[in-house]
Amino acid sequence: MLKASEAAVVSRVSLRDVNRVIDEHILPDAFVSSDNGRYVLAGACSLIPFYFASARRLTSEERLSAIRTAEPRLARSRALPWAALLREDWTLRDDFLTIDLLPFMKDTGERLDDLAAARELVTTSPDILGRTPVIRGTRVPVYDVEASVAAGHPMERILAAWPSLDAEKLRLATIYAEANPLRGRPRASTDLPEGSVIITDRRVPRVRKAE
Repeated sequence: MLKASEAAVVSRVSLRDVNRVIDEHILPDAFVSSDNGRYVLAGACSLIPFYFASARRLTSEERLSAIRTAEPRLARSRALPWAALLREDWTLRDDFLTIDLLPFMKDTGERLDDLAAARELVTTSPDILGRTPVIRGTRVPVYDVEASVAAGHPMERILAAWPSLDAEKLRLATIYAEANPLRGRPRASTDLPEGSVIITDRRVPRVRKAE
């Protein structure tokens, strides 16, 4: 089972959309858990993008019918490896309507692999920044990396600030941070993150207003 925020990353939709498919029972109840938080069966994450991506071509009833038809097959994702699921026929047929869920299954499998790699990349330790999540083997806080990416800083600048990282680590750090968002308001700080270096220190003089 994945946290709702993780399911959003794997499904490539917003957290709001994940909450919607839970609240409106678009996903079968068997694929959702509300015990101590909201969780979605990993295999069911293929149904979430299908529901939204097919909205222009299929009615809500047709999409829900397809999801209910796929339910018994996806229930097996609890016991079967993902590679085995991909070898199955994911074509759904209902009278004149034919739907192929395989592209959604493949994309979900790739995103699950990315999520697993992102989890492996990040570590915490009481001896490193007081258990702040950092990139494994470094002291680089993962949320500082994600903030730099989200701010639109060029990759070259970010990699220059943290020479121990590379493009793949940046990508996975962003996935981890999105799947595990920080709670509350971020702490404001004027200090550079530990492990970074100054690229430029050009200061712009403050313009005083005329009295």
